[in-house]
Amino acid sequence: MQLSIVIVNYNVRYFLEQCLNSVFRSGDTLDMEVFVVDNQSVDGSVDMVREKFPRVKLIANDKNLGFSKANNQAIRRANGKYVLLLNPDTVVEDDTLPKVVDFMDRHPDAGGLGVKMLDGQGRFLPESKRGLPTPGVAFCKIFGLSSLFPKSKVFGKYHLGYLDKDKTHEVDVLSGAFMLLRKEALEKTGLLDEAFFMYGEDIDLSHRIVKAGYKNYYYPDARIIHYKGESTKKSSVNYVLVFYNAMIIFARKHFSRKNARIFSGLINLAVYFRAFIAILARFFRRIAWPVLDAGLVYAGFYYLTHTWGHQVFAVETAYYPPMYMQYIVPAYILLWLLAVYISGGYDPPTRLYRIVRGIGLGTIAILVIYALLPTHLRFSRALILLGSVWALFSMIITRTAYTLWKHKTLHLRDVEKKRVLIAGDGQEASRIVQMLRQSGNTSFLGLVSLQESKPAKEGYLGTIRQINEILDIYNINEVIFCSGNMSSQTIIDHMSRLQDKQVHFKIAPPESFYIIGSNSIDTFGDLFTINVNAINLPANKRTKRLFDLSLAILLLITLPLHLLLQKQRWGFVKNLFRVIFAQISWVGYHPTPETVKLPYLKKSVLHPGDAISHKSLPGDTLKNLNNLYAKDYKVENDLSICFKGYRNLGRPPA
Repeated sequence: MQLSIVIVNYNVRYFLEQCLNSVFRSGDTLDMEVFVVDNQSVDGSVDMVREKFPRVKLIANDKNLGFSKANNQAIRRANGKYVLLLNPDTVVEDDTLPKVVDFMDRHPDAGGLGVKMLDGQGRFLPESKRGLPTPGVAFCKIFGLSSLFPKSKVFGKYHLGYLDKDKTHEVDVLSGAFMLLRKEALEKTGLLDEAFFMYGEDIDLSHRIVKAGYKNYYYPDARIIHYKGESTKKSSVNYVLVFYNAMIIFARKHFSRKNARIFSGLINLAVYFRAFIAILARFFRRIAWPVLDAGLVYAGFYYLTHTWGHQVFAVETAYYPPMYMQYIVPAYILLWLLAVYISGGYDPPTRLYRIVRGIGLGTIAILVIYALLPTHLRFSRALILLGSVWALFSMIITRTAYTLWKHKTLHLRDVEKKRVLIAGDGQEASRIVQMLRQSGNTSFLGLVSLQESKPAKEGYLGTIRQINEILDIYNINEVIFCSGNMSSQTIIDHMSRLQDKQVHFKIAPPESFYIIGSNSIDTFGDLFTINVNAINLPANKRTKRLFDLSLAILLLITLPLHLLLQKQRWGFVKNLFRVIFAQISWVGYHPTPETVKLPYLKKSVLHPGDAISHKSLPGDTLKNLNNLYAKDYKVENDLSICFKGYRNLGRPPA
């Protein structure tokens, strides 16, 4: 057998499906086997592989063993002359696998091989080729010198930026995203070191291959897309700790004691520095808008208090004692900000109605509390109303100014809507058009044909050869390639040529209800079966949690009244506390195999079918009820289901 491919998967079902489609298309002329090792995914990955890819040799683990152990499970069973370790968040070109096998056949000194990797926007990923992270190289990487001088032979050794990315080179380190290994070399060097749970294992194995007398090659004539799952997490404290701990393990294993100590010292310094920066950055990102809003509203109140008291009523400052600005006004502002937050006013993308709703609810809450306060704490209803107007005005102005600065337009709705171009023909292109129209998140839809001449059908703007001009003329900001009509190589070619355009690229796998795109595995695109008010929107998730918590607390306060009416009293008490501690929800999906395709929800006590529990519902009806619940979430639906299924609130969650 020529080739064994090993893919370790963890909760990236949609990427995995696209990856496997590209693998089988690329390797259709090879004698190969494909392993998928699943580390206890909960997103339906295992069922998808069993259903759609019967040729795959599936290893379904009952716990997350980590990257190294999972790969080793499959490598031990591999029969190929070569073993390819491949990430699930990749797409290989149609000729990638034959090319790399041929290269290894022609270079018997090659122990390992890496290829040119592009991100989801068609840009070259520098980690396609890397140097050994010695203390000096690590120092340059940690403190940013390699980023400042990427082409330097002194400072740029981490990513070997001084080597031409379009030429074949010997390199020290291969990327674990695509790591082609000679089975003979693995038998000499040993498998992946299982001391590395995640990160660092590719560096360790690459180094051992070189020490065993083989060479590692960077081969740019073969390309892949790598969406880089970790890319959006590199500012997180967890990533910093895990990644640099892996570097310390590597140093202790391969460097002299003196160099290992130096390296460990640098790493520990970097950990504290990067962790501090990460925490600081995250903190400021989260509080930036609320702090700005609070400051502007407070400044407005200060001005209003002075104007209202002195110029309108001509009274002394004592009319508004110091406690008014020190305690009362901050309390008003806190209530407004809390109401805006609950209303989704701080969720991207900016939607002004959420801010208006939040300020309105906050004002009502303030006026209700005001009416309950003792007389000496009631200062002015007029100031509350004026303050609410200023709070709303200041928030709208700041959002509008930010939108104008960032997107060069005053129309916030235009920023949310996408101008989409679909590259494809026939039924596949029509299917994508229908999905996008149902999503309601586009302001313009056009098509380009893959044929020589433009079809005489409505919606086609031209052919793929004219895509450059079409992007400019129609101000397109998103391109979707139909992979059912186009080869991976053609898609990657176009992405590479258009990478300087200000557009996002996405890929629509054949016969699937999702579209994959972006640079990162963490923002892979959209499930177009989900509507605009989907249950996984941040505001809806927050509202749902607020409903669960409020109902649980209310039921707990009035517990004796309910114990007499519940069918399962002890279960009811347990469910109360499980909901309070966010382990379960009151309402969720009815358990069916199709729920893995819907946004994730916790296990729940009740389901949409409980609203009509007096009827026996068939499987198709339950599936449709789940879909409706996910697509159009309303808190009143939860309330209705809980009311009608009240006596079953003690049953076990499912």
